[in-house]
Amino acid sequence: MQSRKPNRLKGYDYSQNGVYFLTLCSKDKQCIFGSVVGDGVPDVPQMHLSFYGKVVEKHITGISKTYSHIFIDNYAIMPNHIHLLVMVYSDENALKEKNSDSPQNAEIPKLISTLKRLVNRDIGQNVWQRSYHDHIIRNETSYNGIWEYIEHNASKWKDDCFYTK
Repeated sequence: MQSRKPNRLKGYDYSQNGVYFLTLCSKDKQCIFGSVVGDGVPDVPQMHLSFYGKVVEKHITGISKTYSHIFIDNYAIMPNHIHLLVMVYSDENALKEKNSDSPQNAEIPKLISTLKRLVNRDIGQNVWQRSYHDHIIRNETSYNGIWEYIEHNASKWKDDCFYTK
């Protein structure tokens, strides 16, 4: 059996304060979260969420109730994936103490695990691809570019690397 390549930045503490760009895909990249509507009219394309997409949105918007030190600055639910711009801000010493036993207990992996688990519970089946993509945002230029990318993601759906007809 082939072993999986680690997809987290080696040695990086995903509990430390910072901003993270996360992408989670649906299982087999199926377009289950909704569809992009308004094609052909500039600045009009937007997501029309399915039941699954509404469940995902409910749990994204509820994250700050569960994690008081995590803020979702922007997000996009696309037909077969979601993007999250996540800010972690807390007393770093308390976070390190709480999460020192395992990288999976760091704030970002715990957040993703909780989000996936809650969505799966409400839907009644696993709807997620294994793992997720993360990008650690290191400067304001990167932050602004990613914020804009998320904000206009629906209008560029046909150019998206996850686009399927």
